[in-house]
Amino acid sequence: MECDKSFSDSYMLLNSKEVGLFDLIYIIYSSKVVKKKLLVDSSYKDEENLCRRWIIFVSIGAQKVLHALSVPMAMFGSAIEMGLNILSTNGNFFNLVLNFIRGKVVIPERGSASFKSVIANLEWRVRLDPSIKHGDPRYNAALSIMASKISYENQPFIQNVLTHNWKMEFLGFYDCWNDYQNKATTQAFIMRDKGEDHDTIVVAFRGTKPFDADAWSSDIDISWYEIKGVGKIHGGFMKALGLQKSKGFPKEVGFEKNKPFAYYEIRNKVKKLLEENDKAKLIVTGHSLGGALAAVFTAILSYHDEKWLLQRLEGVYTFGQPRVGDQTFCQFMEDKLVEHDIHYFRFVYGYDLVPRLPYDDDSLMFKHFGTCVYSNMHYLAKIVDEEPNKNYFSPVKVIPMMVNALGELVRSFTLPLWKGNEYKEGSLMRFMRIVGLLIPGIPAHCPQDYVNATRLITSPPHFLLPPKDKSQ
Repeated sequence: MECDKSFSDSYMLLNSKEVGLFDLIYIIYSSKVVKKKLLVDSSYKDEENLCRRWIIFVSIGAQKVLHALSVPMAMFGSAIEMGLNILSTNGNFFNLVLNFIRGKVVIPERGSASFKSVIANLEWRVRLDPSIKHGDPRYNAALSIMASKISYENQPFIQNVLTHNWKMEFLGFYDCWNDYQNKATTQAFIMRDKGEDHDTIVVAFRGTKPFDADAWSSDIDISWYEIKGVGKIHGGFMKALGLQKSKGFPKEVGFEKNKPFAYYEIRNKVKKLLEENDKAKLIVTGHSLGGALAAVFTAILSYHDEKWLLQRLEGVYTFGQPRVGDQTFCQFMEDKLVEHDIHYFRFVYGYDLVPRLPYDDDSLMFKHFGTCVYSNMHYLAKIVDEEPNKNYFSPVKVIPMMVNALGELVRSFTLPLWKGNEYKEGSLMRFMRIVGLLIPGIPAHCPQDYVNATRLITSPPHFLLPPKDKSQ
């Protein structure tokens, strides 16, 4: 069943599953890519721009490769995760060898509260920084990146961290349904940070798992919809959040068994929670793809004119977030942020590749919005209109990026010496730093540097203060 596009002024949807090799070649040599909707289902008749056809070619081709590799990627990722957990459960490699000789190797239980994802093995911290307390300008950002980081984990792990480490309430875990891939392709959880002087509901969306081909397909799918009065929004992110084939994005949707569409499930749960306390506030956050979903979630609330919820939304904190929409969409969001007094902080660390995608150029037209908090390798933070080297692939930036990557590798050894063991990096993260010498921007996307950046901000952090009390 095709998507109900009545909510959209225009659209461009890439069809990757049924496309063959000759169809891909056809994209390059003919502007008739929308013929029979075989390659592209678009409101436009033709695509005359060769550069855009090349981008379509790359996007569809990459998705085809990911579809073909989805099973091997999942199996390889599962093996890597199990291997890392066996190593950590048995203490270290030396203990693992001894346990193997003794026949006492401890095998971790997948899905248990102690089983860690690849992300948790890269960035091992689960403790909040005790020096950053509620009322500190850094508090919301520091809490948000930690919530975004643990959103990659299984439900028992998240629940255990919230209950025993953070002393906060676990309020729900959601596998988010993608109607186009006919499966759950991302996840989110809801928590409550409650104290004597505050009550905050936090929604954290998971980013792209390293070996999840479906999630990567959502990232590189450059499909878009132009929503009436809102602008063009990245189609892959809308699908991940709950765009439905037969209905689009209606304001209300009936219950559908085994289809927990993220937007509706989370919105309804948050409404109930906020109704319990008229002083409670809402924070939405996410890292990578999770940051994009946080942005689209806020946009759909605005599109549906959920004024009551938007008034309770204290802030949106995203980390390493890709671009989500065009200039019209960004202006729509900027207007809504001002109207409802919402702080939107978009954290970018160093040469992180992901915030620089999709391109901000004449062919793709994707833009950023919100307050960009940019941190360099020394964790010096400043507000900028756009992160440096905004489209990443600049020949003049290659040498500076590699020099920066070398500095990050050296820093992985020196930072713990002057900041303490909380900033010690494991072997896996240091391996990623070495990868960064060849592909700068890859290790910079890991949560490690974003956790450090929110804790070690050395510029005056007054810009991180939450909005004024909306009840006044």
